[in-house]
Amino acid sequence: MSGCKVIALLKKRDGLSRADFIAYYEAHHAPLILSLFPQITGYRRNFADFDGAYVYPNAAPFDFDCVTEISFASRADYDAFGALAATQEVAEQISADEKNFLDQSYTRMFLVDERTSVIP
Repeated sequence: MSGCKVIALLKKRDGLSRADFIAYYEAHHAPLILSLFPQITGYRRNFADFDGAYVYPNAAPFDFDCVTEISFASRADYDAFGALAATQEVAEQISADEKNFLDQSYTRMFLVDERTSVIP
């Protein structure tokens, strides 16, 4: 695999408005993450807007407020990111900051195999 990408599903902390959630993420957390991980080549935050969302009957309720995409040039870079994230110093910095705006009990992050369709 040449490049790779992870997706993180994130839920805002109870009592925090959507606007405050976005503002904190953009002004504080995103710069922190980029300062800690030189392996990142792309970092997108997709803030969900569920007004008018189509949901199948009996579907599970939404339990996230942001879909974050983090890209790396290679699997080796992703592995280096993971090793750095697991160090006590970095893990503590991230966790302390996340407590300001996330409900960490809902956080999920996973690798994806991205495919792009050619639009005629």
